Amino acid sequence: MSDALPSGIHSFLGETEWEGAEIAPLVGDASFRRYFRLRLGDRSAMLMHAPPPHEDPRPFLHVAHWLDTNGMRAPHILAEDAAVGWVLTEDFGDQRMREWVDRHPGDEREVYARAVDALIQLHALPAGPFAAYDMAVYQREVDLFVEWYCPTMGLEVDRSGWIEAWQSALAPLLERQDPAVTVLRDYHAENIMLLEPGKLAGQQGLIDFQDALVGHPAYDMVSLLQDARRDVSEELEAEMLDRYRAAANPNENFEADYARLGAQRNAKIVGIFTRLWKRDGKARYLAMIPRVWAAMERDLAHEAMKPVAEWFESNVPQEIRDTFGGEIQ
Repeated sequence: MSDALPSGIHSFLGETEWEGAEIAPLVGDASFRRYFRLRLGDRSAMLMHAPPPHEDPRPFLHVAHWLDTNGMRAPHILAEDAAVGWVLTEDFGDQRMREWVDRHPGDEREVYARAVDALIQLHALPAGPFAAYDMAVYQREVDLFVEWYCPTMGLEVDRSGWIEAWQSALAPLLERQDPAVTVLRDYHAENIMLLEPGKLAGQQGLIDFQDALVGHPAYDMVSLLQDARRDVSEELEAEMLDRYRAAANPNENFEADYARLGAQRNAKIVGIFTRLWKRDGKARYLAMIPRVWAAMERDLAHEAMKPVAEWFESNVPQEIRDTFGGEIQ
């Protein structure tokens, strides 16, 4: 990508108090979205350029304003021009939860506890004005497994049986999504910022929430505790689930629903990571599949996942399962 500044950047900043700021491009992974850190004296801010038609910053702005209004630590919006893709926000700094815990393993329990507490706070709020996480969305996501992973592994699978198994497994969960909560959908250690690393009890900053939906409270707990990108021990997972249950007092089916959504999310991720390699040439995601597959196997072992577990037994050979997803060629 060109290091040249996007057209219109100075015009946009000229309408804000950040006119004349030093502009430093940041490395990003998105093909059309770009980020810049602005510095003006001892102050800093973040500038996102998400230009239409390839990008649309309005979903991000919609969720950010709702979170901010409701006391959650999304970055404050300082200025915006969604029509041409400009969003100027508070700067959360560079300290992600992932890197902090990797460097300070003794802080892991406390940092994860704070992340769980943020979800407890979020789930105590009425659900936001977002679309529903319904069966159609769950099915569309989990179908990525049979659309990308199975063909890549040369597996001829029962597609109709796959759909029927998931419909059966998820139907009880849908009945318990009313009342629902706001689901951020990608809540994990690389999307949580430590705003005051030296004060672990401080609030944690939320990013990458533009795809928020209204759904089940177990989903973001799965995202956090069955993280595709870093190992979370089963002991820590159990402790954090106990912390959530003690404060949020979910219904008696929470453990079963956690397994349902764990299996759903992990099957989806295996499909996504395979697609990122096959379609987009991003082979680095393949190394994460064994971690995701191992978590999925634990979820499938729950009685609530019996229909899907039986489908796996009939359609995915044991040697593939025994090697946590097998070697993708």
